[in-house]
Formats: sequence, C-alpha cells, structure tokens
Amino acid sequence: MSGAGLKRNLKRIMAELPNLGKHCNFASCKQLDFLPFTCDGCTRTFCSEHRVKDIHGCTAENVVAASGEYKGEKGYSCSVADCKNRELTPIWCMKCQLSFCLSHRHAQDHQCSKLGTNKTDTNISKTAEHVNKILETKKAAPKKSKPLNAKASKTAARVALMKMKMTAVGDGSCPEEERLYLKVLPPQGSNTQSQTMFFSKVWSVGRVIDNISDRLKLTNNNNVENAKKLRLFSTLTGDLYPTDCDVGSLLQGELLYSGSSVILEYVDNDCTCISDLTLYSAS
Repeated sequence: MSGAGLKRNLKRIMAELPNLGKHCNFASCKQLDFLPFTCDGCTRTFCSEHRVKDIHGCTAENVVAASGEYKGEKGYSCSVADCKNRELTPIWCMKCQLSFCLSHRHAQDHQCSKLGTNKTDTNISKTAEHVNKILETKKAAPKKSKPLNAKASKTAARVALMKMKMTAVGDGSCPEEERLYLKVLPPQGSNTQSQTMFFSKVWSVGRVIDNISDRLKLTNNNNVENAKKLRLFSTLTGDLYPTDCDVGSLLQGELLYSGSSVILEYVDNDCTCISDLTLYSAS
C-alpha cells in the first residue's frame, strides 16, 4: 500500500472513531497518540516521547521542588533528653521500650530505668557486681605478687599489642590515647577469621560487641528477647564480660589488657562462662 493510501485509511479511521487517541499536551508537540500516557503528577496527557516528568516540565514536580519541604519519613528522635540525634528506623530498648539513637541504644548508655529488673539483667548484674568487688579489694588490699598465669598473660598482651597496632581496624574517630586493642576470636561455626580490632576505653562492653558484629557482619540479636545473645568472654578464664560494664573498669581491675584475646560467642541468656576454651584458638 502506498503512502497516499495509508493517509486515506488513517483519515477514514479517525472520521469513524473520533474519540480514538489523545493529543499530547506538550506545547511544541500536540501529536495524536493512540496509546497516550497520563502523568501521575500533573495529570496531563502526553505521548511516549514526552511522558517523562523532567521532559515535559511537570508542574507538580516543580511545586514540590520550589517549596523545599521534605515529604518523606521524618525519622525517630532519641529519648535521651539532651540528644538531638535522629534515626530513620526506631531502635527500641527491650527493657524500657523507648527508642534511642545508635549512641544511646545500650541500657547503660541511656541509664535505663529498667536496668537489672529481669532475670537476664540480674545474671549480668551479678557478674558486674563481682567485677566491682574485685576492684574494691584491689584498692584496699596491699599489693601482692600476681599468679604466674596472670603475669604471663599481661606480658604476652604487651608483646601482642605492638603487632596489633599495625593491623588492627576500628573507628578512626577514636583518639589514639583512648584505644584498646583486642584480638577477637569469632563464634564457633561462623566461618569468620579472627580479627585484631581497636575500641574506645570509655565504651561499654555491649557497645564493643555491637561494633565487632558490624565489622565482622555477624547476626546480632541482642535486642531480641528469646534469641541467642552475642557475648564477650575471657580467653584466660572463660568468664563473661558483662555488657553493662564499661571497658575502663575491666582494664583497671586487670581483668582485661590492651593486646589481649577475647572470645565472641552466641550463648543463652543465663550463660556466664565458657567451660571448654580448647574450642578457640588465638592463632
């Protein structure tokens, strides 16, 4: 069929079906389109060439841009009175049921009013109380020669510390004088290699655990009530480092040294000690 024949047929179809198709509303186009597109912003009709909002200069898009008002999620404020931080998703404290920012998500960091009221907290608090008793004893009692294993551990930590400082990873904003260097032995079955890392001495043990799990990409369900919890343990005694205890107290009581190795493991809520330390290797 010739071009003239196609035009005649097109005119005949348009005459028979006058409501078929719509003209493009773009000023310099106006062509009839049998499959028009309706803009979900300005609700005008356009052809396939001008259907994109940026191309046809959508008036609805221009109004939003001119107002400068953000219409999306406003975020969640931290429940700590003087904190101005906001998070896109709520971070709930399982104890007091309030939402906090990343810096205050641990019970100790926001001085949780419910701290120590449930069974799990009671177990951890007993360990923290034990740590405090050791610190008080060290202050009151005269200095005595330390057991050989503790002395050897302290010496080994000093030697290891020099190597750790060359390879350790951590939060670069942490001042050099505040850094605690540890070799972290990952949970059994995690297929994750041990990692030398550094943390701030003013952090709580819970915050240290969160930092480790983020860097090693480990599942952390410490805020889930009935899930296995990530906990930190001593490689020397297998004892739990309580999450609500600050790292500085452990260093002061010589229960932990910069350059030490620690065990990160998934355990039940009431676990306070790892009995079989042979499962973990500091190498």
